[in-house]
Amino acid sequence: MAEALTQQQVLAFAVYELRLLLASHLESPSPELKAAARLSYMLHNQALAILEGRSFDPVAATETIAHLDQVLGENFMQQLTKLTKRAV
Repeated sequence: MAEALTQQQVLAFAVYELRLLLASHLESPSPELKAAARLSYMLHNQALAILEGRSFDPVAATETIAHLDQVLGENFMQQLTKLTKRAV
């Protein structure tokens, strides 16, 4: 029987696939579609690391998200902090 997938692997797969599906929307006129495409693009290497059994630096990943907030005028970091109920 195949080894069971972890929660992290399932979610990493989703992020990685979303990046592939949204690749043509990086410069979309739709702000929401553009933000989704950029967020998945900026985190796909971290998702791939999880899928390959490697780790990544979560501080660097959150800095990437904060940078995207500045570029797109989003509030992903605020949402992440609220959803995890901790300061990131």
